[in-house]
Amino acid sequence: MKRTAMSLVATLAVGLTLGVLGDRFLSAQQQPIKRTELLKTDVVEAAGKDGVIYLAELGPGAVAGKHTHPGPEFAYVLEGALILEVEGKPPMTIKAGEAFHNPSKIVHDAKNASTTAPTKVLVFMLADKGAPLATPVQ
Repeated sequence: MKRTAMSLVATLAVGLTLGVLGDRFLSAQQQPIKRTELLKTDVVEAAGKDGVIYLAELGPGAVAGKHTHPGPEFAYVLEGALILEVEGKPPMTIKAGEAFHNPSKIVHDAKNASTTAPTKVLVFMLADKGAPLATPVQ
């Protein structure tokens, strides 16, 4: 009986360890959203602000997760389709050739509408100097 309990505990410990390590390994390999900064410049007319342009590439089925931006976001979908979920509003699907705007510090999520093809979005943001371009929200 004691030997069976010890075997059970050892098996459980090994299983949990492999589960945690496996999850971290899989998460480390996944890079569903890639941001390529194309321009970051001081906006003289708006003290304390940077103008930032970047390309966001979302892999198939990628989900950004709920987040905010430090300034207004203006975006244009270049390829694919994006599901935009702004807190308090119904989800919107924005397709290639369409644009959208998010006010600063509004909680939202963005998802690639396709599980087989990437989505590319060109983003312009007027961001507070020194602030991260996106802040996760729980």
